[in-house]
Amino acid sequence: MTPDEIDDIEQRHRDKMQRIKAAVDARIAAATEDTGVLLVLTGPGKGKSSSGFGMVARTLGHGMKAGVVQFIKGATPTGEEQFFRRFPDEVEYHVCGEGFTWNTQNRARDIERAQAGWEQARALLRRDDVGLVLLDELNIVLAHGYLDTATVLADVMARPLMQHVVITGRGAPAELVELAHTVSDIKVTKHAFKQGIRAQRGLEF
Repeated sequence: MTPDEIDDIEQRHRDKMQRIKAAVDARIAAATEDTGVLLVLTGPGKGKSSSGFGMVARTLGHGMKAGVVQFIKGATPTGEEQFFRRFPDEVEYHVCGEGFTWNTQNRARDIERAQAGWEQARALLRRDDVGLVLLDELNIVLAHGYLDTATVLADVMARPLMQHVVITGRGAPAELVELAHTVSDIKVTKHAFKQGIRAQRGLEF
């Protein structure tokens, strides 16, 4: 390739990047509102809770407080719980589940635990000193009818103006998807479990 050809490629690249930058800058300039964001992570793919806990870490990195309520999970200690409990002044952490529904096999008990968990969530949603609340696997609880969706959404919408809420789990109800500012539906392309590989510490729990 000749020097002139290389220069031509570089110039075309710069021109393209300048057009992209102008478009991005215009979108950034148009986004002028500051408000708490309701973010939903749903779908059958791996990474919903992992993403949520990543946002908890970001919150702490900016010197803000976070709250976590874990529904469904609880029978097995997770790496997230063991890590974030090291920061009791920054993270209020509640585990309200007792395991996956196919293991607990007790609908009445699952409902009782979900309702207890929602009382913890409601308390966090009323605190303006908590910058982000993660409601892990709440979607599954709603899908099973363990909590009233309308009540949950009303509590979420009544939170302090600048508080962010992240809700994870498969099967997010349509009403929540409609209400949320950001929704990610995470798909599955491949998963190690389907290849006979057991869940690994640090990856799945």
